[in-house]
Amino acid sequence: MMDLSPNLPCSPLLVATDFSPSANLAIDRAAQLAAQHDWPLHLAHAITPSFLDDLQRLISTQAPSLSSALIGEAMAELQQLAIDPQHTHGVESDCHILIGKPVDALLQHAADLAARLLVIGSRGETSLRHLTVGSTAARLLRKTRRPVLVVKSETQKPYQHALVCLDFSPASLDALHLVQDIAPQAALTLLHVLELPYEGKMRYAGVSSDIIQQYRMQAQNQGLQQLRELAASEQIAPATSNLLALHGNAAGLIHELESTQNCDLIVMGRRGSQLMEELLLGSTTRYVVDESRGDVLIAA
Repeated sequence: MMDLSPNLPCSPLLVATDFSPSANLAIDRAAQLAAQHDWPLHLAHAITPSFLDDLQRLISTQAPSLSSALIGEAMAELQQLAIDPQHTHGVESDCHILIGKPVDALLQHAADLAARLLVIGSRGETSLRHLTVGSTAARLLRKTRRPVLVVKSETQKPYQHALVCLDFSPASLDALHLVQDIAPQAALTLLHVLELPYEGKMRYAGVSSDIIQQYRMQAQNQGLQQLRELAASEQIAPATSNLLALHGNAAGLIHELESTQNCDLIVMGRRGSQLMEELLLGSTTRYVVDESRGDVLIAA
């Protein structure tokens, strides 16, 4: 298969489904995005080989036929989803049954397709809450180097208002470019949460609250100026954007702004080393994925 960059127009969306209601929401959103942008759509369901091996051990003479029946049944269910207008809304899609450990099989399939985006539901057979080890969605979030859209809400229309979290790192800039690609029509709130080094040590050393507040204001003004420069360089229209540089707990601010600004998409970049990301997503990302009302887009 030709190696395609995820940024090329023909790069597809890949939706992972376990046939749960949450996965159906992911299919709905992916179909809407595919229709909006004329992107190819692929649906995939993974079957772990250990289940087929168990069949082999339990009923050795019938296992091959049972395995074939299981795979055929899963494909039939996937194809039924693909033609169900309630979910795919007439968008054509390719169906794939993958044999292997779900996370590894899905990631390999995404690489084979050069998928621009992995789309998953927030909850399947195992809750995503606290990113438990048993959750396929959680493992995908930890291990993949591709952008992931975690779908939590029903799809009624294209995204209207995205909250984009920026720390001016390459990953957060990738997040901004990604949302401009996926939701070019959406209004944007660009949020920079201030991290003030040594504030705790300043308090411990007896520095006055007035000086610390002045330090905060300087950092806030600097952050806001960086946001203005970024918005100008990215040609983000002032009429459809809001720039915020705020001091406080990042997770709490994101949760509050999602509600007060009526955002239907939260966009974040990854942080930390690749090894640590595979072990555990950052605490802010985990909280947002757990507690957000709307969908969460995580840049690679």
